[in-house]
Amino acid sequence: MELDPILLSRIQFAFVVSFHAIFPVFTIGLASYLALLYGLFVKTSNPAWERLAEFWTRVFAVVFGMGVVSGIVMSFQFGTNWSNFSQATANFLGPMLSYEVLTAFFLEAGFLGVLLFGRNRVSPGVHLFAAIMVAIGTFISAFWILATNSWMHTPDGVELRNGVFHVTSWLEAIFNPSFPYRFTHMALASFLTGGFVVAGVSAWYLLRGHDVEANKKALSMSLWLLLIATPTQAVVGDFHGLNTLEHQPIKIAAMEANWETHAGVPLLLLAIPDKQTQSNLFEIGIPNLGSLILTHEWDGVVPGLSEVPADEQPPVWITFYAFRVMVALGVLMIAFAVTGLILRRGGRIYTNRFFLQGLRLMSVAPFIAVLAGWITTETGRAPWVVYGMMTHAEGVTPSLSGAMALFTLIGYVAVYAVVFYSGVYYLTRVVRKGMLDDSDEAHEVERPSRPMSAAHVSFDDDDDSAPARS
Repeated sequence: MELDPILLSRIQFAFVVSFHAIFPVFTIGLASYLALLYGLFVKTSNPAWERLAEFWTRVFAVVFGMGVVSGIVMSFQFGTNWSNFSQATANFLGPMLSYEVLTAFFLEAGFLGVLLFGRNRVSPGVHLFAAIMVAIGTFISAFWILATNSWMHTPDGVELRNGVFHVTSWLEAIFNPSFPYRFTHMALASFLTGGFVVAGVSAWYLLRGHDVEANKKALSMSLWLLLIATPTQAVVGDFHGLNTLEHQPIKIAAMEANWETHAGVPLLLLAIPDKQTQSNLFEIGIPNLGSLILTHEWDGVVPGLSEVPADEQPPVWITFYAFRVMVALGVLMIAFAVTGLILRRGGRIYTNRFFLQGLRLMSVAPFIAVLAGWITTETGRAPWVVYGMMTHAEGVTPSLSGAMALFTLIGYVAVYAVVFYSGVYYLTRVVRKGMLDDSDEAHEVERPSRPMSAAHVSFDDDDDSAPARS
């Protein structure tokens, strides 16, 4: 069997990016949460806020370290697997990635050490300022990365001359048509991820009776955030869908497994798309609801995949089902947020074991939803690496063989499996250790050499049980 270097390179890049994405989406939301916690402590001097801030700073240190390790190799793939794409887009991508380093990475790096190791070395106000700067840095980083990625979906402000993209308007290129929706959508996803993780961990601690006062505060805060963010995300997602329908109609057609352009499109709940017959072999749907959601009109016209040749159609089945996984999890998140509001009466959010156990399980839901969303948007763009202007076949490295692409893919999977297992194992130990006692909080790493030093937990220490503090 002949190995396809284009397909293997796409799988490799998708694997690396998906693996890396779950860490920034958490740290962006968590960094803002840390800034809020430190701000509350400075304002009120309540030690509960300090214990929460210290604990989640340790979690942040571990996740940030895993994000750095997993993301450092992504840029190399532009040269190894996508050299034609890199050369063609260098006039735009080069400056954009440089701006991200200069404005965000340096800001985060400059204040990260103060945040992780300066709690007892600088004043509370300076420490709070460092936390705020790190939080701002994460959003600046997301700004440049999403502006770059959005441009690949809705390229604007450039012209293609002799196979090379030349920027004609930086404002139009950066603030391309899909960027505002994608950035807002991702920012809310970060808050949802942080909120559900904090809620899930706090629920677990409450079930164990660990530091009840602090974790009640954390759970209440996170549920208020989720009550606002979950429906807001649904509204932003709707606007994002309208924008995608305007600029990437074939992606919408793939998301809905809609083969022919027509009005009154049903909302398909299940389907078996078949690209060879250009039809669905099986489908279950609700009449006209697809048109209503996508166009806001009961008989709105939705484009079909037949509008383009078969070789320009995205892989329909994966786009179709990834989108439904994301939406289903979004509905489930809204349900939990509303349930939390109902259970607030009488303080049942702190005592209802069924709800608390559900929050524990829901702590992984945002990560799955984010991955499903990325799969939807990236596979829906295929076969274009720059939508409508450059295909994957045109962007791949010409001399790359299928065997070499397979070899590097296997290598990435093996190495990242070790990184992921080690990181999750260590993160689990940090969570099981719980909030440190006053004697433990006084412990400081004398010569910190890495972000994970701030976790104050040994990788192989057998004593990881969380003390019960009522």
